[in-house]
Amino acid sequence: MRAAIFDSGKATPGNWLAVEIVPKPEPTPGHVLLKVLACGVCRTDLHIVERDLPPLVPRVIPGHQIVGEVVQCAAAELPIGARVGVSWMSGVDGDCWFCRHQMENLCEHPVFTGYSVNGGYAEYVSVRTDFTIPLPANLDNAHIAPLLCAGIIGYRSLRVAGVQRGERVGLFGFGSSASLAIRVLQSWDCEVYVVTRGESHRKAAEARGATWVGDENAKPPVELDRAVTFAPSGKVVIHALSTLRKGGVVAINAIHLDEVPAFDYDKLLWGERQMRSVANMTRQDAREFVALAGELNIRPAVNTFSLEEANAALAAVKHESEEGSIVIVI
Repeated sequence: MRAAIFDSGKATPGNWLAVEIVPKPEPTPGHVLLKVLACGVCRTDLHIVERDLPPLVPRVIPGHQIVGEVVQCAAAELPIGARVGVSWMSGVDGDCWFCRHQMENLCEHPVFTGYSVNGGYAEYVSVRTDFTIPLPANLDNAHIAPLLCAGIIGYRSLRVAGVQRGERVGLFGFGSSASLAIRVLQSWDCEVYVVTRGESHRKAAEARGATWVGDENAKPPVELDRAVTFAPSGKVVIHALSTLRKGGVVAINAIHLDEVPAFDYDKLLWGERQMRSVANMTRQDAREFVALAGELNIRPAVNTFSLEEANAALAAVKHESEEGSIVIVI
């Protein structure tokens, strides 16, 4: 099969991946072989190939927002030809304290699609059967792919922030994940305040019906109940914290974050305000959000690339040169 390979010993900036012919995977017991139909390109993929996240294996096929068709599976619940999704979490040990206490996203021995095991920048992928996600029939391959990480992690971020129906919620940064989260918030009758750099992102937030939109230095005109940050910037986290009412929560949606600057505890954190990190997601998060996306008919704007254009797809994410989500269609 064709696959875009990240070789940590050979990759150079801008030429992170090389398309090669490699053996098609053979699924082991408990796994299913999928023909990849589409794979979303995530900023986490960029963190992997730029080594912001340390390599876990010397060579890996990136990609963890996979829409696939079942071509080989021993499990009766996944018939041949079924369409399923795969996300960032592709396995847990099931035995550690966190798994036994319904916190599998914090598992001590997790498996990550496209990072510790091969992902979806390829014609085929083998994944754990019990980590596949049922997909609604009304969403096509290219439009559902970005939901499988950006959408799920945005949904989890809202849950980590403790968002309640009708609250005032700030979204700091307005890329793929935030543009999906706003649809969920609107379905919960929340007021949505967007703070983001870049005129195109501000226009996108306005077009999606945000209550208020400002640039990266602006402060919403009201105190917020909750906030979610989507930029890998500690400065943004502190700015979000400064917008909260007492008892408010900032959820930090970032797998990689630069240094958090010093801040005034008495003015910004005191009053039982909280900062909480968002780590991975659970299968329950995935299934809840994807089902909700089907009900709401969420169809993000997408830009499609071929497998041979995988480096260009990553560059589009890096430079934010395209409006909407980036998807590789096989």
